[in-house]
Amino acid sequence: MEVFGVTLTLLALVTIVLTLFFDFVNGFNDSANSISTIIATKVLSPLQAVTMAAVFNFFGIFIWHNIAKTIGTGIIDIGLIQDEIFVILFCAVGAAIVWDLITWWFGIPTSSSHALIGGLIGAGVGFAGVGAIEWSGTGLTIIFIAVSPLVGLIAAFLLTSFVMRIARNSSRLKVNHWFRRLQLVSAATLSLTHGANDAQKGMGIVTLVIIASTTTGSLANVQFDIPLWVLLACQTAISLGTFFGGWRIVKTMASRITHLDPSQGFCAETGAAAMLFTTAAIGVPVSTTHTISGAIMGVGATRRLSAVRWGVGRRIVVAWILTIPAAATVSGLLFLVMRFLGFT
Repeated sequence: MEVFGVTLTLLALVTIVLTLFFDFVNGFNDSANSISTIIATKVLSPLQAVTMAAVFNFFGIFIWHNIAKTIGTGIIDIGLIQDEIFVILFCAVGAAIVWDLITWWFGIPTSSSHALIGGLIGAGVGFAGVGAIEWSGTGLTIIFIAVSPLVGLIAAFLLTSFVMRIARNSSRLKVNHWFRRLQLVSAATLSLTHGANDAQKGMGIVTLVIIASTTTGSLANVQFDIPLWVLLACQTAISLGTFFGGWRIVKTMASRITHLDPSQGFCAETGAAAMLFTTAAIGVPVSTTHTISGAIMGVGATRRLSAVRWGVGRRIVVAWILTIPAAATVSGLLFLVMRFLGFT
């Protein structure tokens, strides 16, 4: 079948469709990242918040595309898995969707990015062994599992402390009046960085399918150029997912971790967005969920440590730790099933 001038096998086409569904689920699962704080502070209604988030998610198309290249070429050795690349990509995306839906059902904020990375690792190792892993990209990603929420926490803590200091002589009513407006900017910026980060994972997979379908030689040193239609399709999918929202996770992020007022919501969103802009620029696929969760905890800790529901935080951290190995296991098992059925 031919799509935008590229002849695709049935499995390649199914993988592209599945990847766009993954982007939709990613947006659905991660809608809480940018709207939970602005809903918790009652600056916007849920419908207004998801609409704003979906629009700015789409505008993320205009920011760097370095993460897509990391996903496409920096997690597993595409030259080594070339013979079964469509099966491996299918298994990776399928496993990521399964993990996303499981964590969505239980209302646990987890990382679609790390689920996809785990999926790539599981199927890649299932086919070619540990040698299939590109440790430079994978190792950096694993390091940022800890770095991104910690930096988000510290940034939000410092920013909140600064705001509390300069506003200490102002009435709470006046402070909230101004920060209700500023939070519109911070929430939009966070949505923009979410679109710039998370839609790129799907772009990386779809572009790799296109490259593998059009390259006759080795994939080891191919030029990784993202077609325009891939950019538009992935951004649209994640924006639609964000619009329809994952309300179970919104509830966890908006109220179960800590209570927020508009100034604190602004600080949490600004701290997280700063981190996400940085990682998008350097091409590290981090979790927007991890980052904003850490930032919300940082804001809560400025009042007192007991203001943060650390039990909920621990539950979220456990999900973070489990995501890559769990998705890798599902992907590896799916690869074995595909091999049993004769697809490899």
